[in-house]
Amino acid sequence: MKKEDDLESPLLPDGKPAPPSPPAAKGCSAYALVCALLASLTSIIYGYNRGVMSGAQKYVQADLGVSDGQLEVLIGATSVYSLVGSLAAGWTCDRAGRRRAVAISAAMFLAGSAVTAAADGYAALMAGQLVAGVACGFGLVVAPVYIAEIAPAGSRGFLSSIPEIAGNSGILLSYIADFALAGLPTGINWRLMIGIGAVPPLFLAAAAVLAMPETPRWLVLHGHPDEARRVLARTSGAADADRRLMEILTSVKNNAGAGAVDSPPPPTSVWREILLRPTPAVRRVMLAIVGLQVFQQACGVAALVLYAPRVFGHAGVTSVLGATVLLGAVKTVAIVVPLFLADRLGRRPMLLASAGGMAASLLVLGLSMSMPASSSWAEATCVAAAASFMAAFSLGFGPVIWMYGSEILPLRLRAQGTGIGTAVNRVMSALVGMTFISMYEAVGMAGSFYIFAAMSAAAWVFVYACLPETKGRSLEEMEELFDNAGADKASSPRAALS
Repeated sequence: MKKEDDLESPLLPDGKPAPPSPPAAKGCSAYALVCALLASLTSIIYGYNRGVMSGAQKYVQADLGVSDGQLEVLIGATSVYSLVGSLAAGWTCDRAGRRRAVAISAAMFLAGSAVTAAADGYAALMAGQLVAGVACGFGLVVAPVYIAEIAPAGSRGFLSSIPEIAGNSGILLSYIADFALAGLPTGINWRLMIGIGAVPPLFLAAAAVLAMPETPRWLVLHGHPDEARRVLARTSGAADADRRLMEILTSVKNNAGAGAVDSPPPPTSVWREILLRPTPAVRRVMLAIVGLQVFQQACGVAALVLYAPRVFGHAGVTSVLGATVLLGAVKTVAIVVPLFLADRLGRRPMLLASAGGMAASLLVLGLSMSMPASSSWAEATCVAAAASFMAAFSLGFGPVIWMYGSEILPLRLRAQGTGIGTAVNRVMSALVGMTFISMYEAVGMAGSFYIFAAMSAAAWVFVYACLPETKGRSLEEMEELFDNAGADKASSPRAALS
């Protein structure tokens, strides 16, 4: 039992468990749930946009004469474009508000899908993917930030898992659309596959304008404490609203000066505090965020999401689109697990289990690629290992890193810091997406997955050594947690060795 406790929280200050948060009233939790679901529409659209090219790419190539090299650049460039979007989203969230940033994201998703579906050449495809990629960057930032700030502490893990579930649902829907529309004439099928993605943003934009409240912390930061209290009363309960409001007010004043409630920190000071002159706590927070984002993509998930038909075809799988749909279904079903366990087990155990499962699954997947392509064992092992990898990824490294990153940043740095982490994620995703074909041609398909397995094993070490547990803590406690984590690491031989 002691070993299990040590595994879960070796970096907690003084070795004490996180204090439980007061439970929110049932109706208030329902209101927070509705807000989280609306914000998560962004993630459904993002997932659809990311997954649809997996099945559409060969029809795009046949219709428009796109080469393998051009396709590799087209798919990978979307992640580069989303890098721009993620950096711009942090600034937009701070200036315009979290709710308006959601609406802007929806408008760009609509435009990007429409332009890509109507493309008559490679240049037009790149233009459409540019707009859609920027929208993806926005979506990856605004949904986690919005939900982290609107959710009560006791259900933040539950609600923060919803965007990743929504994103996987979007990927699954894109695979189903690819499978269902593949039989239509080339030139029509891929345009419908992509064009369908322009419909949900209409509903998201309307929801953002008409139904979603602004987050209490942004309202306090911009001098609207009365409105913030009204939102808190609906999400945390009227009896708890005053206490929560005072915590937010105190946090803002302590971190940014007495006048900070009436004016947000200027962007230059935010960037300086994150990158140039971070405090030890902020430095540890950013290390955790950037490290998680690097390892999430370095494990090769983008290779399977974007190139699943090629991977299955290499192993001799007969129905590559059917196997791809199965992969999306497993990923979507498995992502439900963190929804119920993140607030019970904690973030660290789920990330550790996820990294270990990914490493083992990728090792088996690499071995399946070494078997003869005509072998039925190779086909079955490949599909099973790929599905196992997606399930392990969805247990932790899919959803948990987003909730973890959005909750550990101080309020004044949350939007911009999340944007930086997302930008790093997009750079890594672009590297994987733009080099996977070249990589497996150079080292073989099996060698590529052995590399991904090694990166997953390194991710396990990183989580164990560097991440404190955040379960049950309010957002206002996080900076102190990372301050104490640093002190513990300096004073503890065991932690220092880690």
